[in-house]
Amino acid sequence: MRVLAGIRWYLREIGGTARWEEYLRECGRHGHEPVSRREFERRRTDARAAVPGGRCC
Repeated sequence: MRVLAGIRWYLREIGGTARWEEYLRECGRHGHEPVSRREFERRRTDARAAVPGGRCC
């Protein structure tokens, strides 16, 4: 069972699901209307592109 839990955790982390759910929790705490999942991912991508420090290209 622990192996399956580890695999599930890993897939959620690399797929972005964990970050999306944390974002939804934060919006709920602060009373903000969340953006769509697509917009959320677009903003994350744009933020990573703006700071290319860890990338070679």
